[in-house]
Amino acid sequence: MIASAIAGIATAEGEDNQSTVDAWKGLGAGIAVGLAAFGAGYSQANIGAAAVGMLAEDDSKFGAAIIFTALPESIVILGLLPLFI
Repeated sequence: MIASAIAGIATAEGEDNQSTVDAWKGLGAGIAVGLAAFGAGYSQANIGAAAVGMLAEDDSKFGAAIIFTALPESIVILGLLPLFI
């Protein structure tokens, strides 16, 4: 899908330069958001498993478990920044 988008942009003849620039901006922002979401999901799976194990041993560390589980979500929020820049 990405290759077809790139090929369509690269072979476009007669289009103005601004639409090409906008297309590349959209493609870059989409890749940034997608990779950020993938990385956050991957890390949150491992952190969640570790947090459950930590809570099984010591219930007083619930606050730390919530914080560590919520940290990867900030990566996705930072990945959304290219959409607005």
